[in-house]
Amino acid sequence: MELEKNNLEDISKWHLIKKGITGENLLQILESRLDNVVYRLGFGASRAQARQLVNHGQFAVNGQRVDIPSYLVKAGDVITVRENKKKENGAIKANIEANSARPVPAWLELNNETLSGKVVRLASREDVDIPVEEHLIVELYSK
Repeated sequence: MELEKNNLEDISKWHLIKKGITGENLLQILESRLDNVVYRLGFGASRAQARQLVNHGQFAVNGQRVDIPSYLVKAGDVITVRENKKKENGAIKANIEANSARPVPAWLELNNETLSGKVVRLASREDVDIPVEEHLIVELYSK
């Protein structure tokens, strides 16, 4: 996931609000972004494609159209391909088929028939499979 310095500075301010381990909170926030959730569910072949699909208004969260990739999902949110986009967008169906070997994380549920996914719970540190030393990021932005 490509994030610019300004994005990380904004996200790093969340540690002032959210209780817990700052580095784990940072990863949880990044995993909760709508573009990342779309990628994790297999609707996008890459995070860049998932971001573009979100930008083009292909998805709804809890029935409401959302076209902001940085939108933060919450536990219980349901992400669906919008009804009017299901018929015309074979790319999402092709992505689901191509990504069927890639496992959906335990914190998400995927329903291939309805082209929807549910956030069962927020991601924890153990759910993040990307090798990252979050304490170094926190250290950099805490100066």
